[in-house]
Amino acid sequence: MTVSTPRRYHRVGVGAAAIVLDTPVIVGRRPSAPRVVTGPEPRLVAVPSRNKEVSGSHVEIRQDGSAVVVTDLRSTNGTRVTIPGRLPVALRQGESIVVLAGTIVDIGDGNHLEILPLTRIIPQEESPL
Repeated sequence: MTVSTPRRYHRVGVGAAAIVLDTPVIVGRRPSAPRVVTGPEPRLVAVPSRNKEVSGSHVEIRQDGSAVVVTDLRSTNGTRVTIPGRLPVALRQGESIVVLAGTIVDIGDGNHLEILPLTRIIPQEESPL
């Protein structure tokens, strides 16, 4: 058995859950993975949208190195990003932005996602092949 070195990941707060960004996260009303996936399989997170303001697959949040990238997935009603100390920015369809911990991502219908600070994740022991 080997023990991997701890890695540091940001998390994204979705409602009461804090989801580790060890793989891309797709958030939407009924999220689905893209037809062609390059890299790790994304984690799909469904949020409520009574007024249908949130698209099926609305936004992707991923960690690249120590940076967090938020990408609008060509949503119908847009994605609004507020980085701490800056004015809110409305992403165009398909646009990406690098964000900091404390950033709030508004995807509509009262759904606000928060980028949480880096945390150390200690991987589970790996079993021998």
